[in-house]
Amino acid sequence: MNDSVQEIKKKIDIVEFIGSYVSVKKAGRNFKANCPFHQEKSPSFVISPDRQIWHCFGSCHEGGDAIKFLMKWENISFVEAVKDLAARVGVSVDFGHVDDEKAKQRDGILTLNLLAAKYYHYIFAKTKQGERARSYVADHRGISDKVAQTFQIGYAPSSWDSLLSYLRSKNHTDVAIEQAGLALRSAKTGKLYDRFRGRVMFPIQDARGNVVGFSGRVLEGEGDGAKYINSPETPVYHKRETLYGIYQAKEGIKKHEYTLLVEGEFDVIAPFQHGIDNIVAVKGSAITQEQLMLLKRYAPKIVFAMDADGSGADAVRRGALEADKLDMECEVLSLEDGNDPDEAVRNNLIAFKKSLSHTQPVYDFLFDVLSKRHNIDDPYGKKRIIEGIVEHLAHISNPIIQSHYIKKFSSALEVSESSVESALSKRRRGVRDRSALRKNSKEKQPQRSREDLVEQYVMSLLLQGAITQEMGKVFEVLESADFVHVVYQKLFDAFATYHHQENKDVSFADSLPAELLEAYNEAYLYAAFDETFSASSIMRLVYEVKRNSLKRQIKSQLSKNDDEEAVDIETKTLSILQKQLTEVEKHVSSL
Repeated sequence: MNDSVQEIKKKIDIVEFIGSYVSVKKAGRNFKANCPFHQEKSPSFVISPDRQIWHCFGSCHEGGDAIKFLMKWENISFVEAVKDLAARVGVSVDFGHVDDEKAKQRDGILTLNLLAAKYYHYIFAKTKQGERARSYVADHRGISDKVAQTFQIGYAPSSWDSLLSYLRSKNHTDVAIEQAGLALRSAKTGKLYDRFRGRVMFPIQDARGNVVGFSGRVLEGEGDGAKYINSPETPVYHKRETLYGIYQAKEGIKKHEYTLLVEGEFDVIAPFQHGIDNIVAVKGSAITQEQLMLLKRYAPKIVFAMDADGSGADAVRRGALEADKLDMECEVLSLEDGNDPDEAVRNNLIAFKKSLSHTQPVYDFLFDVLSKRHNIDDPYGKKRIIEGIVEHLAHISNPIIQSHYIKKFSSALEVSESSVESALSKRRRGVRDRSALRKNSKEKQPQRSREDLVEQYVMSLLLQGAITQEMGKVFEVLESADFVHVVYQKLFDAFATYHHQENKDVSFADSLPAELLEAYNEAYLYAAFDETFSASSIMRLVYEVKRNSLKRQIKSQLSKNDDEEAVDIETKTLSILQKQLTEVEKHVSSL
């Protein structure tokens, strides 16, 4: 398998590969981007076409090759990522001897979920048991057979073990079925029974089309418990990261350059049936940053089309705050012909489609909501409106847009712009104070010293080959003991040995033991943003590493207090070190 993995890496241009997911820009001999795995406004994500690796020097500190990138992007295992990339580049991989328990567990759950989805859909589409569910979906909701097939709508019979019996007949164990969240265990008897009973079933797919979980809607007179129930958290299903309909909508989102965000399954399916193919649901009204980061991969704009009630408006407010953090553009679709998109489409499809081109900026929508909740003619009502809206205005980074809304809202409230600006300033101070309190409440992370940074910078320049012309002088000045970090000492020794070899059959990276490769990759990319290096600036840093080393040694000697003979030896050693330091200082001042 290792040979196949290496062949995959050789066939993939990592810059082109990562560039198909995020926007990358040239930075010297390397490329940079905003890290897609955490929130940031300045690029800290570096890609090396020479080494075919990437590393984030921001808060997440992730790094690796094309396989690791796909694992992080898709939240999949190593084996799944290799399978995907092998198929893309036409490489055959034998997975017969791979021992990856997590991958096996994920594969097992996905296999069970797919079987369950097919079973539920068969019951729904082909049996007398599914007749009521078919009638409900077709007659009450107006969904065609073709669209029901597209979303694999199904039906879970009103029995205790119909799915269990089916999955057992396919040789799946009770333990695996329970781990997949498809069955529950009775507290009284200890026996398993189907989690979903008497419900219309909606398979939940990830962006790759894998069935990761289910949502079940109770049919009137059947089932028990809540109107909707979902799969529990499993190794493949995480509600915070999941969007219903993303597999069907992702290409439409790219095409239209925005996402229509709704609350429920039928709010997705009904518009989709009529050609609105960039629509997904959050499964409830809680919009998470993980969901928004997923959507931002396809388009930077969101149009909220939440239910026309108080909870829908609150969902927009909370979602807008999260979207602001990711610098995403937000608008709102106001529903006039129904309480939700599903009802609006069924009541007046033409009006719904027209409304898509007349969306409202989210700040205007929120101001309108606040104005309806509070008396705009009452001074205390105005105060509450302003306090509510500045929470959002404070997150607008563009001063022109912010100034526009300050002027617009102050005019609507018949108050001065300065009063709105004052409330905005107060809000910002509050945010800063709370942020400071949070930072103080957490354990403080030690700040990296200049000594540490310079050491890493020199190692990076050394490994990148930026010091080629001065290499002989570098080895005269530095030795491995001059580096504080043991891993850099080992890297320097290995590099010196490699450099002095006459016949180099492999690259330096390929000559390294596995335990040094990760440190090598990170160090290699550390100085990636600098496009040019002068010999004098490089050697100044080299001498600074040496100076720091000598100072550490002198300090160590001064702290000793042994017998007279030892003191005499240490005094001579100290004298030698101080002379060396003087020489180094001369070199530094001359550069």
